[in-house]
Amino acid sequence: YMERMAKINCALEMELGITGGEEDGVNNEDAKPEDLYSKPEEIWQVHEALSKVPNAVFTVAAAFGNVHGVYQPGNVHLRPDILDKAQKYITEKVGAEDGKPV
Repeated sequence: YMERMAKINCALEMELGITGGEEDGVNNEDAKPEDLYSKPEEIWQVHEALSKVPNAVFTVAAAFGNVHGVYQPGNVHLRPDILDKAQKYITEKVGAEDGKPV
């Protein structure tokens, strides 16, 4: 898809991981907790592959505990530190100076 999108100057969003709860009739309420969080290596794999496409414009929507639906307070555990760890991991891989390659 990235090659097709690059040809028409259109951005592509890659959603990684599982979003908890229910969306579009898909129920992920029984997903393993660790599957609700993207790993830096997974984010790097997508970044590396899409970066090879000339003129690629993309975003990575990593899972950090985000859910759909209504939940009781305390049942959702967002982990924005996962996003920070991924930035640091990919910064090391690509040598980005600003620290925010993704």
